[in-house]
Amino acid sequence: MKILALEFSSPQRSVAFVSKDEFHEALSGSNEPFTMIEEVLRDAKLEREQLECIVVGLGPGSYTGIRSAISIVQGWQLARPIHLLGISSVECVAAQAQADGATGLVNVIVDAQREEFYIAGYELGADGVREIEPLRIVTGAEVKRRADAGEILIGPEVSRWFPSGKTVFPRAAILGRMALARTDFISGEKLEPIYLRETKFVKAPPPRTITQ
Repeated sequence: MKILALEFSSPQRSVAFVSKDEFHEALSGSNEPFTMIEEVLRDAKLEREQLECIVVGLGPGSYTGIRSAISIVQGWQLARPIHLLGISSVECVAAQAQADGATGLVNVIVDAQREEFYIAGYELGADGVREIEPLRIVTGAEVKRRADAGEILIGPEVSRWFPSGKTVFPRAAILGRMALARTDFISGEKLEPIYLRETKFVKAPPPRTITQ
């Protein structure tokens, strides 16, 4: 399968073309996703209509980056029929660490703002990645407790808050490789960022009547 992967959840945005036999990747901190897409397709000597699937990293992470990636693939599917997939960017971080040679138990840490963090636990082995703790939001104190206990912390910017942590970005090339074994395609309107907080709306007060 010919797959285009978009991973925009971290400061290191990436786009990749992945197939069973090859991959091409562009890395950038810029906001020029279509330039990166064209660069990857040019390197792979592919036209857009030759792609069979697009996979997007769903976060958690940069809400703006994730939303822009989802918008691109939604528009793409409207323009021409193509399979779509969404995969957790946290799982992608764990898979990237495993591809880099890391083994054992790791905590994937992503900034959740408000002095809180997304955290998920994975076991990395020669045969792949296994989730052992589901994604949730915890306090900074909880992450610090784990760091002080000698647990391994990895993530896109983890060392900003926890010096013992190891910086690992989710990469589009790994995201694409993860998608090679997947068939759970969905329609564009069902793609949603992974955002564990409950959305709250504040109702505006009724308009005031001003008397002269």
